[in-house]
Amino acid sequence: MKKKNKIDFMKYHGLGNDFIMIDAISQSIDEDSLQSKTRKICDRNFGIGADGIILALPSTKSDIRMKIINADGTEPEMCGNGLRCFAKWAKDEKLISQMSFSVETKAGGRSVLLSGESGDIQTVQVEMGEPDFSPEKIPFKTSEKDTLETVVSYALNVNNQTVNITSLSMGNPHAVVFVEDLDSIDIGKLGPSLSQHACFPEGVNAEFAQVLNSNEAKMIVWERGAGPTLACGTGACATVVAGVLEGRLNRIATIHLPGGPLRIEWQSDNHLSMSGPAQTVFRGQFEL
Repeated sequence: MKKKNKIDFMKYHGLGNDFIMIDAISQSIDEDSLQSKTRKICDRNFGIGADGIILALPSTKSDIRMKIINADGTEPEMCGNGLRCFAKWAKDEKLISQMSFSVETKAGGRSVLLSGESGDIQTVQVEMGEPDFSPEKIPFKTSEKDTLETVVSYALNVNNQTVNITSLSMGNPHAVVFVEDLDSIDIGKLGPSLSQHACFPEGVNAEFAQVLNSNEAKMIVWERGAGPTLACGTGACATVVAGVLEGRLNRIATIHLPGGPLRIEWQSDNHLSMSGPAQTVFRGQFEL
């Protein structure tokens, strides 16, 4: 019988978006085995319970590398809340010594800045990259004869109803729908239908947002590979970008998610930054 390895982990959350953090630098991890068992590990009844697993790995491009595995075993390009949790955890666990450092992700390098005293990090600011509006990069495909340059306020049939979406990539794909009353949205029905729509061959993170004023909106999300989550950092960024493009929001805005608020700034150099908290939940060990 093959001997099982005991894996040390910590659990963190960013506004309720929770992750199992694993140091794969000092521990030997069979990544294929871990990925194949992610559903069970992330199960909230039979496992640890989380929206995903994040590994710390060596990097030749940045100070450290982050690999994300969704709860369903797929690997997304980026996760803003996961990056905030990763940054605080890396500092807490002394994988990184400085308060400002770079992280390699599947979507490219990202810079992070920790605020607060060492051992008591209050806020994590992360650089989220630039939005990409190219339908080929999202990707978004349609049978229309005319080639779309952008997908802004695009009328899409979802569950036999027309919704206007603005779609873009933040390293991972997003479709934002602005609504008058967020409480009227059945995220359990509309979320997966939009997330798995035929126009998105690789799936999409579906955000539904209600503008409160030009500086604030509240948002719920159905994440590709995870379902409904309490927060989504890249989704909050996509919502601000979509809000600016549709003339609904300013370039600096607070997005209120079920787990709490995130401050998003779409800077003049086209990059976005996101600021918010990350918190430790517990430490543990499991067998792999």
